Amino acid sequence: MTTEQVIGLSIALVIMFLGLAGSNPLVMAAAVGHKLYFGPTGPAWWVLLILGLITALSLVMDYLTTVYGAKKLGATWRGATGAIVGALIGIFFSFPGIIAGPFIGAMLFEMAGGRDAKESSRAGLGATIGLLAGAIGKVLCCVAMMGLFIINVIYRCMQTPTSQNLEAVLR
Repeated sequence: MTTEQVIGLSIALVIMFLGLAGSNPLVMAAAVGHKLYFGPTGPAWWVLLILGLITALSLVMDYLTTVYGAKKLGATWRGATGAIVGALIGIFFSFPGIIAGPFIGAMLFEMAGGRDAKESSRAGLGATIGLLAGAIGKVLCCVAMMGLFIINVIYRCMQTPTSQNLEAVLR
């Protein structure tokens, strides 16, 4: 690996570790940026395809686990919808909003549908538990994406001759 490749891999990994907090699209963007800059020594196209599929899967899984958690603890379709709306609004209120958003959304939508506070709060608790399960799943997807990226890039760098090796071969 050349110095430039080591620096490029290090920058991509720093960006990916920032994405480890649950932003799989950030991990995907770092991999695509690495490929665009380094070309043949970047990740293979099939790796980028797999990373894209894992990214899409993690985003869908995040919403589905929230809905499933709410449904499991007795939410109706209103509570499940409220959990998603609450999660989307909660994004704008940092970490406390991300945790409380699905709970409040599911609870309010259930109460608007005529359910009492106890049933509504159970639906909100289910949405929150589902959100946390989805977050754990997203982190695991990030780790898998980073592992695949690192292994593929290092393998491809070792298989591509550097300019010094190429000069020695040509002599």
